Amino acid sequence: MGEKRGPVRVLGAGIMVALVVAGAAACEGGGRSADAAAAASSAASTPPEPFGMGGYRGLKLSMTKDEALASGALEAAPVSLLNGCTDFAYKGGPAPDPVRMAAEADARAKSDKVTAKLDEIKAKTKTRETLPPGASLKQMQEYNSHEAERLKEQAADMKELSELSKDAEALTTARKNRDLAFLATGRVGFGTEGLRELVAPAGARTADGIGAGSTEDELKQAYDAKGLKSAKDGTYELEAEGGHGGQGWFYEFTMDGGKVSGLALVKHGTYCS
Repeated sequence: MGEKRGPVRVLGAGIMVALVVAGAAACEGGGRSADAAAAASSAASTPPEPFGMGGYRGLKLSMTKDEALASGALEAAPVSLLNGCTDFAYKGGPAPDPVRMAAEADARAKSDKVTAKLDEIKAKTKTRETLPPGASLKQMQEYNSHEAERLKEQAADMKELSELSKDAEALTTARKNRDLAFLATGRVGFGTEGLRELVAPAGARTADGIGAGSTEDELKQAYDAKGLKSAKDGTYELEAEGGHGGQGWFYEFTMDGGKVSGLALVKHGTYCS
């Protein structure tokens, strides 16, 4: 009997140790689970960053291009150089598309030709001859001859301008293609005076909860009383709230099928180049 009881005590001790260890592990695991649950609950209760005058993803509306790039919020390589502006993707956004950017450069060149032709026509108009008071018959004949040549040249200029203008429509197409390429991911545009356009990713929302997917009724309910206006191109615009040194900034809401498809902050009165 005595020889058999010793092993039983050892076995009982082993079971006890195992239970203690298991209990400790369970407590430790329970602690980790509780910590994870608390972290998840805290993350869920944290409201998403609003897209507005306070900036977005570390970007401030007063930043220069160099300051914005140094912040680490943007990819380093430009994704668009359309019309002299320089656009960047947010960190982790799309890489530059050389095909689209080449089309943008071609569209810009065509647009520049139209601008140059218009400047040429304006210059000719400014230097147009006038008939002096009391002009002689000879002066009148010379004037009429020059005027006929001028009208002939003007007709040729207008014909050339008309042809160039057809090509210049490529700029509108290029702009639409750029906007579509970054409709989901957003982009940030800089001009001669720094940041001029902050385009929101699809998931971003204003402080009032308006963003891509919001209905037109929801947009109007949120902002009609604050001065929401319909633009000619079917978009809506709203003067941004004051503060943060952001005067001249406007929200732009792009619409598609009765819903907001794009959200941006744009500074009016600024230029690309």
